[in-house]
Amino acid sequence: MTALRRFAAPLLAIALAGVSPALAKDELVIGMTQYPASFNPNIGSMLAKTLVESMTSRPVTAYDPDWALVCLLCTELPSLENGGATIEEYAPGKKGIAVTYTLRPDIRWGDGTPISTRDVAFTLQVGQHPQSGVASAENYRRIRQLDIKDERTFTFHIDRITFDYASAGDFRLLPAHIERPVFEAAPAEYRNKSAYETDTTNKALWFGPYRVARTVPGASIELERNPTWSGKAPYFKRIVFRIIENTAALEANLLSGSVDYVAGELGLSLDQALAFEKRHKDRFVVVYKPGLIYEHVDINLDNALLADRRVRQALLHGIDRAAISARLFEGKQPVAHGPVSPLDPMYSDAARHYAYDPAAARKLLDAAGFGDIRGGIRHNAKGERLTIELGTTAGNRSREQVQQVLQSQWKQIGIDVRLKAEPPRVFFGETVRKRAYGGLAMYAWVSAPQSVPRSTLHSQEIPSEANGWSGQNSGGYSNPEMDRTLDAAEIELDATKRKALFAEIQRLYSEDLPALPLYFRSDAFILPRALKGVRPTGHLNVSTLWVEDWRWDDAAGR
Repeated sequence: MTALRRFAAPLLAIALAGVSPALAKDELVIGMTQYPASFNPNIGSMLAKTLVESMTSRPVTAYDPDWALVCLLCTELPSLENGGATIEEYAPGKKGIAVTYTLRPDIRWGDGTPISTRDVAFTLQVGQHPQSGVASAENYRRIRQLDIKDERTFTFHIDRITFDYASAGDFRLLPAHIERPVFEAAPAEYRNKSAYETDTTNKALWFGPYRVARTVPGASIELERNPTWSGKAPYFKRIVFRIIENTAALEANLLSGSVDYVAGELGLSLDQALAFEKRHKDRFVVVYKPGLIYEHVDINLDNALLADRRVRQALLHGIDRAAISARLFEGKQPVAHGPVSPLDPMYSDAARHYAYDPAAARKLLDAAGFGDIRGGIRHNAKGERLTIELGTTAGNRSREQVQQVLQSQWKQIGIDVRLKAEPPRVFFGETVRKRAYGGLAMYAWVSAPQSVPRSTLHSQEIPSEANGWSGQNSGGYSNPEMDRTLDAAEIELDATKRKALFAEIQRLYSEDLPALPLYFRSDAFILPRALKGVRPTGHLNVSTLWVEDWRWDDAAGR
């Protein structure tokens, strides 16, 4: 039974959507594989949350589908050339940059309250509190001072000059009139007591084209048009996210009509999409979008069995990644040699590449002290068995297949691998965030163009109970040379010199292997022929950020 419904839309809504009454569509049902662990825009970093919040709010700036930085909440991008940014010396020998933004005059929270610099000041207060648990704490710490000119104009005084100084995509506004009492009552408990978690359908929390109208935890999220939205009117009256964690079941729901569209960023695995396209190209258009999505295996470096980098290098030599790419993904997901994609201008080919070489892997394991083989499994001099847990998200068929390949290939070099799969809300919300996985964790990071991978590689970004589990260096990687190079890359304004620093980051990464590179993902957007306006981006800012451009044209689907 289909969830699609038609409706007789009001004349104004039809005119804004640009369609005739006969073709107007009431509701779009989107299937995706994960339910957000949090709805607070500054807490957690799950892609599922990003897809929803991009319809219900907006960052100050974002990279558009053409990979250009644009204003979404501000009236003009600040620059040194237009005077919106100025270099300043704030202490002897210390230079930073002052960056001024003016908020658009027409943006309001869902209850009609104007968005203002009061919300900016409150958001900064939350972001800089050591117990708030925000995901991008470092970005907030760098703001040494906030100057407020009026209700709409403010200046961030940043403690360093970074090449991407105009980007404010990680600064996600919070409604001061709703959240301030909750936060100030108990900052350490804010993560769980925020209205985003306790009163998710409160219309005052949202200011995008849509607002959250109803949630069924683990099952669905229903959005409705936001009447206070002043931008381009969205086409659909309602958008419903249905959560179907098993990708095979997700495909079945798409074919039956129970969902209209599967979220390209968080839907069918590539191998499913390839097979799906061959069978159903008359009904759907499949777009493969390569991008900055880095599938990898994180390594918990607190695990003594993995502390020796020779073991990590052996693990990588023991994976036939080229065969995985060719056989599972028809070559559409190229082998990764580090966290920076060849599509990124900062990519360097100079970093070490690890070929599939089981013989080299065995020699490395011998040298690392795991030369005692009993029952096909290696042991060290203490008699410790080389057994490692490999966890990932449950229900993702592609990851489950890769898990099994890794287990089989590592067994051939004497490593015993125990597989584990957890619901995404648990895996990302607890296991990875709190560094609770025993050995290895397979998932993906998605970044913005030319993004310095500080949050995943700098020693100051290691999550801990003391810092409220902020930071994304879940493996616990710490290398002073890497720290220095990351710091230098961020403040290097000359693109050529910055590229050399990026090359060094990639070289250090390939030597230390704080994570095992697998491949760069191509997201498969399986679009019903009637759905128009969806533009895959291939980077951190997802396609739903421009949902107001989506529309349904039944004539195109015939």
